[in-house]
Amino acid sequence: MQLNPAKTEVLWCASARRQHLIPSKPVRIGDASVLPATAVQDLGVYIDADITIRSHVTNTDRSCFAALCQISSVRLSLPQHAVLTLVQALVITKLDQCNSLLVGTSGYLQSRLQSVLNAAARLVYSRRMSEHIKPLLRELHWLRVPERIQFRLSVLAYHSVHGTAPVYLTD
Repeated sequence: MQLNPAKTEVLWCASARRQHLIPSKPVRIGDASVLPATAVQDLGVYIDADITIRSHVTNTDRSCFAALCQISSVRLSLPQHAVLTLVQALVITKLDQCNSLLVGTSGYLQSRLQSVLNAAARLVYSRRMSEHIKPLLRELHWLRVPERIQFRLSVLAYHSVHGTAPVYLTD
């Protein structure tokens, strides 16, 4: 296997209180010299040096709101069911990707993702920010972010117990 220095990242992990002890000098791997990063991406998930998921939430938040802005620009020329389909395909899938990793994250991070979900529901129904969100989420049959995370974990546990999950999970 050959190392590609342009695609190689090094992440030193430490608690938030010990971040200042992490070396900032390049790490030598073979002939390559790689600078340590503060966050790395693997399989679509961003992991921070302090083993939080803050970068993942920030990037998910940013990409979802960018997709919502694009959908919003064509909203008036589309029927509601088309807007709903676009939101589900471009926003909800990003929001749900790897969300089982969000178990135990702070309420602040979950509230940032909830704001994406709220904005998506308001876009589908063309509602203002001042209107209540619960009826919209209920009508769309969308769970709130903490419940979405719990649901994904429950489905994963169900598949593990019934032998339909990958072997590394059923063991």
